[in-house]
Amino acid sequence: MTGTSAPYTTRTVVDEQDRAACFQVRKDVFVGEQNVPEEIEYDAYDADAVHVIAVAADGSALGTGRLLHGPAAVAKTGGDLTVGSLGRLAVTKQARGLGVGAALVRAIEDAARELGLAAVDLHAQTHALGFYERLGYVVYGPEFPDAGIAHRAMRRAL
Repeated sequence: MTGTSAPYTTRTVVDEQDRAACFQVRKDVFVGEQNVPEEIEYDAYDADAVHVIAVAADGSALGTGRLLHGPAAVAKTGGDLTVGSLGRLAVTKQARGLGVGAALVRAIEDAARELGLAAVDLHAQTHALGFYERLGYVVYGPEFPDAGIAHRAMRRAL
């Protein structure tokens, strides 16, 4: 992002239009590009998760992610209610390389801080480990498959 105005902004999802845009990005990236079965891409956690969206100046969605917290996150965070779970981070093909992914991670971390959480966990696809490490996340635990894709657990204290 150069110049005086950013080519995109990030925000917490505020309405059904934002939510639909988030779901479309996820469908394009996970279902379309990565062949994740659509029936497992969307789950019961979507209803109560904090969703964030990156939006271009023209209003088009560039990326999304979600934060699980409280009881919804415990299965992913080892039972610690002070830790949130970042997931479903997706950036459209045309927006990759613009810093959208990092901006979305920071927006999710901001939401976690607002909820009083002490840390954020995530399950990273192994090809994305370096991306998350550059943002301060540390790998823990063994590699595991999710939707047929190799992942590792990572955590960052806030």
